[in-house]
Amino acid sequence: MPKTLKPPDAAPRSTPDQLLAASASLTDELTPLRFSAPVTHVYNPLDYAWAPYEAYVRRFAVGPRRIVLLGMNPGPFGMMQTGVPFGEVTAVRDWMGLSAPVATPAEMHPRRPIEGFACRRSEVSGRRMWEWANRRWGSAEQFFSDAFVLNYCPMVWLEASGRNRTPVQLPASELAPVYQACDRHLAQALTALQPDWAIGIGGFAEKRLRHVLEGSDIDSAVARGIRIGQILHPSPASPAANRGWAEAVDAQLQALGIEPAGGGAG
Repeated sequence: MPKTLKPPDAAPRSTPDQLLAASASLTDELTPLRFSAPVTHVYNPLDYAWAPYEAYVRRFAVGPRRIVLLGMNPGPFGMMQTGVPFGEVTAVRDWMGLSAPVATPAEMHPRRPIEGFACRRSEVSGRRMWEWANRRWGSAEQFFSDAFVLNYCPMVWLEASGRNRTPVQLPASELAPVYQACDRHLAQALTALQPDWAIGIGGFAEKRLRHVLEGSDIDSAVARGIRIGQILHPSPASPAANRGWAEAVDAQLQALGIEPAGGGAG
């Protein structure tokens, strides 16, 4: 557990403390898990990139948020590098104003080096996400006063070729403990953030939200106060996203009745 956190028996009070304690516990649960071929390397940015993740949470999750946006797991040039969900380097450094040291995984894949904020590759999903947030809300401060972005799972599974494997590509026996740990973490994060809306970025995230909000890991009163929605994932692997992701998401949120709070491009 990172040394900056309170010990587990000291009940955290602030929203950032609650989120960070939940994330540290999640890493403790995930670290001992082992995965079979074709997985050759497993990364967890909440371990080696904890410093920028902690800075992200402490700066932008200072209280309850109206909207929580939930992604799936890290991309190779986003959260894998910066520790921030959808953490495209330029957006995190220049738009959010965050930068912190990033270490490296214990065993690093030669085709997927961790360069931290020195990474020159752009994460398309993250660039789309944060450019849209800036256009709709006007600034990082306006966006994060209204919304917060999480990933369901912090882990990255790499094959020998360097190709990512998504959670659903894991064998059921290996996926079950991942789901258990990540569901518990998501329930704790939603309890801390107390959103009106929990929005899945893509179908996988929406399904996990529904599972958690209908399950036993979260207080039923908290769950009843959260409405669920879904938006298109910004991945360049999605033909629909490549045809105008921001416009599609604007239309999806408008259909749900969600508008930016505090101004923005509208």
